[in-house]
Amino acid sequence: MTTTWVPVPEGSPFPIQNLPYGVFTPAAGGPARVGVAIGEHVLDLAAALGDDTFARPTLNAFLAQGRSRWTEVRAEMTRLLTDADARAAVEPHLHPLAEVALGMPFEVADYVDFYASEHHAANIGRMFRPGSDPLTPQWKHLPIGYHGRAGTVVPSGTPVVRPSGQKRSADGGLPGFGPSARLDIEAEVGFVVGTPSQLGKPVSVDDFREHVFGVCLVNDWSARDIQAWEYVPLGPFLAKSFATSVSPWIVPLDALEAARVPAPERTHELRPYLREQEDWGLDLILEVRINGHLVSKPPFASMYWTAAQQLAHMTVNGASLRTGDFYASGTVYGPEPEQRGSFMELTWGGENPLKLPDGSTRTFLEDGDEITITATASGAEGTVIGFGAVTGRIAPAVEA
Repeated sequence: MTTTWVPVPEGSPFPIQNLPYGVFTPAAGGPARVGVAIGEHVLDLAAALGDDTFARPTLNAFLAQGRSRWTEVRAEMTRLLTDADARAAVEPHLHPLAEVALGMPFEVADYVDFYASEHHAANIGRMFRPGSDPLTPQWKHLPIGYHGRAGTVVPSGTPVVRPSGQKRSADGGLPGFGPSARLDIEAEVGFVVGTPSQLGKPVSVDDFREHVFGVCLVNDWSARDIQAWEYVPLGPFLAKSFATSVSPWIVPLDALEAARVPAPERTHELRPYLREQEDWGLDLILEVRINGHLVSKPPFASMYWTAAQQLAHMTVNGASLRTGDFYASGTVYGPEPEQRGSFMELTWGGENPLKLPDGSTRTFLEDGDEITITATASGAEGTVIGFGAVTGRIAPAVEA
């Protein structure tokens, strides 16, 4: 097994087989810069590699260099962190993770959110459209998604201010207005685009790894009462655009080879542009905690649509990709009640409150609640790798 001279505690989410990228500010101050996590440290890449591409506050310049450069840098990092002869030169550029500040790892160009879990889509359909088919007619023919607001994609740890908006009135009269009373989460997985594409030229499903650099965790905060009033006929808008949180580490696709699995069996024939030659399902297990208490373990392998199919669908009309484009999977959800990735489903629309260890209950989020989402996946050589955590604490609404 590949080993490193850096001390890596047993069970660390960041073994040498992972090497996720992020942006950090050293404890001593100075400009933010790109690093990779290894054990309980972050390696300053600009200093270790002598490359000013990494002396910047985002990953975008590196992302734009493309697949061959991504592979080259990963190989060089692995060499430096496993070669005892390189230790003296590299060790001074390691910073304790506990002492640095982590920031937004990349600058978002465009943001798209998908709806890829059949279990989630069916349950939301049952709750939002009672008496109708749970899945809309097109759901198994194309990956449904919507464009979000890139400017409100925020790094882990950013407070989430409770949004206000219009809500359906009980008597059918003038809509109500005020802070959301049904503030929710959606535990998701995000994909970061590095290599751009040409306007007017679709990206093949088989070119996924040539364009997508890596994977992170996402919390797509959702105001369910605002959503229920506004989403017909054009879909989510203010109920989603107030904040989307992302984890500080981007795990490269190269670290996830051992986690690749086939997508679930298809029940409908797919158009040719959505037919994968490679398996791009990913066997990730997410964990959702409220105030430190585990409430759900959604399995990503059950997602009906893969990230490669989503990328192909995003561009099949000729839409171009830009470096820093970002898309999320939609709520991750499994067939069991304890695998639901939102409070809307964990409490079934508020009908079955969750009981917390302190004796309190929750249907939806209260001010001061903190949500933490983590995930693990199989890594190379039998290891388990992690994605860090995406967290957010609910702050009170601001008067409109």
